[in-house]
Amino acid sequence: MLQIDYAGCLAERVGDEHGINAKDIAPGTPAAQRVSELTARLEQTRGTNWERWRLLAEPGANGTRDAHASAVKEVANAHSGKWESMLVLGIGGSALGNIALQSALNPIAWNLLPKSDRGGHPRVFVVDNVDPVNLASVLDVIDPKTTLFNVISKSGETAETAAQFMIVRDLLNKAVGDEAKNHVVAITDANKGTMRTICDTEGYTTLPVPDGVGGRFSVLSPVGLFSAAMAGIDIDALLDGAHEMETRCREADLHKNPAAMLATLLVHLGTGCYRSEGGEAKPNHVLMPYANGLYLLADWFRQLWAESLGKKVNTQGEDVFAGFTPIKALGATDQHSQVQLYREGPNDKVFGFMEVESFDRDLTIPAGLGVEALSYLEGQPMSKLLNAEKRATEYAMYESKRPHFTLKFPKVDAHHVGEFIMLWQVTTAYAGLMLDIDAYDQPAVETGKKATFGLMGRDGYAEWQGKVDGALNRTGHVV
Repeated sequence: MLQIDYAGCLAERVGDEHGINAKDIAPGTPAAQRVSELTARLEQTRGTNWERWRLLAEPGANGTRDAHASAVKEVANAHSGKWESMLVLGIGGSALGNIALQSALNPIAWNLLPKSDRGGHPRVFVVDNVDPVNLASVLDVIDPKTTLFNVISKSGETAETAAQFMIVRDLLNKAVGDEAKNHVVAITDANKGTMRTICDTEGYTTLPVPDGVGGRFSVLSPVGLFSAAMAGIDIDALLDGAHEMETRCREADLHKNPAAMLATLLVHLGTGCYRSEGGEAKPNHVLMPYANGLYLLADWFRQLWAESLGKKVNTQGEDVFAGFTPIKALGATDQHSQVQLYREGPNDKVFGFMEVESFDRDLTIPAGLGVEALSYLEGQPMSKLLNAEKRATEYAMYESKRPHFTLKFPKVDAHHVGEFIMLWQVTTAYAGLMLDIDAYDQPAVETGKKATFGLMGRDGYAEWQGKVDGALNRTGHVV
């Protein structure tokens, strides 16, 4: 079971000026009562509107898990063993979850292994940008005749994914002709939209982007499950872990609800509300896994935390400029690039470590080098060294009075990754209520989308070309 050790966020460890006093979050306190009230609110909205993601891992008639998982397995089984490669096309929430699952749950050298060592599963490439060099480089190493293309777009009008798809479609049509439709699985709106029209016309196999599930909350839907299933990841275990965590996160008791506790810590520290007279706000939130495979889960977290909570106005329409800046780091690597700043720079950060108790594989540091200064390493497992590095950095944060917590993974597997994903999603829901903002919209993103349409000449957006040129076409300020 995934656990949170949050002692490092408390005043008894990092001081009254930087930590939360344990008595202020004890049972019966206003903070605990507030969590109980918010939990009741979340129970009322659970599974409705933009909170339908909470049902994605729930089995039975009340959840949507059975239908989605069955559909994913059916399509994945139909394609089992057929492909040498799989190319996922998407951006933002349509890509980050896929990347994180592959990184956490398959070997880093997955795409270099022979197909027999991959259990017959394909190599997986996720293209999440319109950098032409990046896409061209991937297309150089795959054969369209032996590749399955997975395009993910609810509407089909996201410029980045649309451009990727148009290039791939042309490539496929030239390479395999009428067989192209058998090389595409699209994940899109079940009933409407540009991509739905394209799929119906071209005869592509489709899976649904569920209604009421935004991109950054979609990894436990077909959006993330299909590529995972194609790569041999146990999606049932992933959903089991998520369901177990979601159940824990329905507890009204702050001290039994990990998402409520995590949100309470981060919001109170992030806004400076952890002291009755007000404390120094710590709006920068670092997530630092001590396992390379978990590093890209921190990338997934960054989108979730930033896009959900970074809002100009509250629910009353008042300017509040809410939000926290998520930062990813990697232990022990970033002890040698970031920790100097983290310890002696501004005390405006909360640090979340991710620790693995048992690694799937380990290496023993051999003896025999004959150097006295390094003899302490001889015969030691490398996992012990990595966790000692984490423990030492945690102590360094204690010494510098920097608030910190640890997410403890018993091991890295699908079950515990599912727990992690659901933990942060529910934490985000609590944090949105605590900040009194809408955690599910992203109005600031839309401006960039419209400006892009204008710059690329899309009908109906010509005014944006003028806006951009008028604002940015300045001369005489270039060095």
